[in-house]
Amino acid sequence: MANTKILIIDDELIMRESLAGWLERDGHYIETAASGEEALERLKDTRFDILLVDIKMDGMSGLDVLKQVKATDPDTAVVMITAYGSISTAIEAMKNGAYEYLLKPFDPDELGVLIEKIIHYQEQDRENLFLKEQYKDRTRFESMIGQSAAMQKVFDIIQDVAPTDSTVLITGETGTGKGLAAKAIHTNCPRCDGPFVVVNCGAFPEHLLESELFGHQKGAFTDAKITKKGRLELAHGGTLFLDEIGEISMRMQIDLLRILEDRIFYRVGGTQPIEVDFRVIAATNRNLNEAIKQGAFREDLFYRLNVISFPMPPLRDRKEDIPLLAEHFLRRYSQEINKPVDQISREAVDEMMLYEWPGNVRELENAIERAVVVGKERRIMAKDLPIFRPEHIRPTSVNSLNEVERAHIGHILGENLWNISRSAEVLGIDRSTLYSKIKRYKIEKPA
Repeated sequence: MANTKILIIDDELIMRESLAGWLERDGHYIETAASGEEALERLKDTRFDILLVDIKMDGMSGLDVLKQVKATDPDTAVVMITAYGSISTAIEAMKNGAYEYLLKPFDPDELGVLIEKIIHYQEQDRENLFLKEQYKDRTRFESMIGQSAAMQKVFDIIQDVAPTDSTVLITGETGTGKGLAAKAIHTNCPRCDGPFVVVNCGAFPEHLLESELFGHQKGAFTDAKITKKGRLELAHGGTLFLDEIGEISMRMQIDLLRILEDRIFYRVGGTQPIEVDFRVIAATNRNLNEAIKQGAFREDLFYRLNVISFPMPPLRDRKEDIPLLAEHFLRRYSQEINKPVDQISREAVDEMMLYEWPGNVRELENAIERAVVVGKERRIMAKDLPIFRPEHIRPTSVNSLNEVERAHIGHILGENLWNISRSAEVLGIDRSTLYSKIKRYKIEKPA
């Protein structure tokens, strides 16, 4: 973090000057105070990121300074400086919110490492706070989250489609959130007080799907011991969501087409027509145009379903949404598992941004759930994430000039231990550009 502001509070001039000299050489902004009282006056006008406070001082003690600072600004990191004989007081300071204590005499390198560690954690806190605010601003329609242009387009379509009663077909790869989009349309339509009935058309063999959709009369078949309403009847007054519509048989397609046209059906084994009124939303991960060409899907049913259609974008095409989605899933699973995990490390975010996510949002959700379960710290680390398979990094072709750039970027990444922020600064580009080049050149992080 550039221009880290550090206040040194010590009643010994030589200690103040020594600490200030060491830290200024590291590029930090330093001010000093000769007493606790002077420090508190300084803090009224200026906020500091880190305080170095001697525990034993004439007048106000370092412990009193700590308590007052934590009462007014709990995010300020306070490091206590103590002699060996005051360790018990230093431990008391830790209980009152001190970040760490240093035992006199200490090595300047030890101090430098501690300061860098504090800066790193403060950056993580700021970034996670930023993500939380972004999350609040970018959540629309139930649990649908996205700041990308692709998702904003989806949100706009849902907003336009929801107030109507038109049939909607949602397409997209498995795990992209088609079910969430369907629920969002229902929740924001005039039928929102009615039922939202989901039928997973790919989950049942034909004879069971028929009973699920139409219901059956008592005695219609061997196990039909009672009359049962089907999903079509249960959806009356609300929305029928036909998920994986591309998986139903040709015979069921004929029956479904008839129902969509007439809104009348018969229970299995029944003789009385049942009239229903519901909105239809369908979803599929199949290319229905190709299925029509292959004779696996009826063209007339496709036109009936395809009144309004839109695709859900794959996660690899909306990578700017990954940090927001990860934060959302982190909140959910840390609460469900009752485990205090509330941050995602920069390295973990870097790993997620480089991955292609063939399983889309569902795979990301599973990855975060796993990380919350197996992680040993309050924040998700890169090592907590599943091992990402290199075959899901997109291949690219390069020419000789690009090979030079690829080698240079790889060298800089290696020198900086794959710290994306530091590498981008050395290369003179921003983080998003570096991500793009890593992806373009298929530069892999060493195991």
